[in-house]
Amino acid sequence: MKPALTREFNPQTLTLEIVAVSLWLLNGVCAQELPLEKLTLEYLPNAIRIHSRVISGGLPADERAFQQLQSLGVKTLISVDGAEPNVSLAHQFGMRYVHLPHGYDGISEDRLKELAKALQELEGPIYIHCHHGQHRSPAAAAAGCIAAGLIDPTSGLELLRRAGTNPNYRGLFRVVSQAQPLPTAELDRLQIDFVERAKVPPLAAAMVALEHTFDNLKQLSRNRWQSSAAHPDLESTHEGLLLREHFVEMLRTEETTRRPEGYRQMLRDAQQLAAELETAVGQVKTGDSARDPLLHATRLLESLSANCRDCHAQFRDTAGD
Repeated sequence: MKPALTREFNPQTLTLEIVAVSLWLLNGVCAQELPLEKLTLEYLPNAIRIHSRVISGGLPADERAFQQLQSLGVKTLISVDGAEPNVSLAHQFGMRYVHLPHGYDGISEDRLKELAKALQELEGPIYIHCHHGQHRSPAAAAAGCIAAGLIDPTSGLELLRRAGTNPNYRGLFRVVSQAQPLPTAELDRLQIDFVERAKVPPLAAAMVALEHTFDNLKQLSRNRWQSSAAHPDLESTHEGLLLREHFVEMLRTEETTRRPEGYRQMLRDAQQLAAELETAVGQVKTGDSARDPLLHATRLLESLSANCRDCHAQFRDTAGD
């Protein structure tokens, strides 16, 4: 009686079979686990491919950025930033915008469900972004992809690491570390009317404007407080004035009056530093100063950045701790 297995052992055949199985795994199940691919794109800062249909990154600021999105095949953009999305430019390139803003202190349960539903349902590839693509968008992309069942829960924190998310944003790290796949039936039952522009509270809108002005001042400081060929529209005294006015307006908001005294005092300190910076950058242009105006302006900007970091750590990044 012949044994059940009669095929003669052939090392070459076995090797080919192992290769075939390996390729099948890489093209199948493992392809969902491996992406986390850092993309080098000139006009899309900090872009990372998380899944075949999801990319996280920074703000697409102009037509060149949208052309790069188009080259990636992107069909839907999700902004988690407080700023109003450039819907008209997206439409110009045949893309849809969805606005699902959240803060640096975490992502609410309802917002996470909306993100999961959007990532599961909307036409892809999907580009999810905040302003810099370093903190809020990777957290939203990681938690949303986990909740939608697109990536394994263990991949979420690795995405934050690769994106360079600041560990001080404990609320963002918490929501990613605690994210779990939502039941398919629950996602299917969700009925969400995705909007292109969400209403943002006045203080949050002021923070968005402040962040943009800060970015402009940082660019100017790197060019010795002068306009550059890349940004001829930026002028240091104008940006310094805008920064001071942002703090003045924030102190006037009703939401600020309800905040703790420590928060209001840090805003007043920031307003004073901004006024000094406005004077200093003016002296850079006129040379009318007893001290080195370039160095003085740069140090004032550094002090303002430190003030903002301290304020965020106490009153924004860790809400709920």
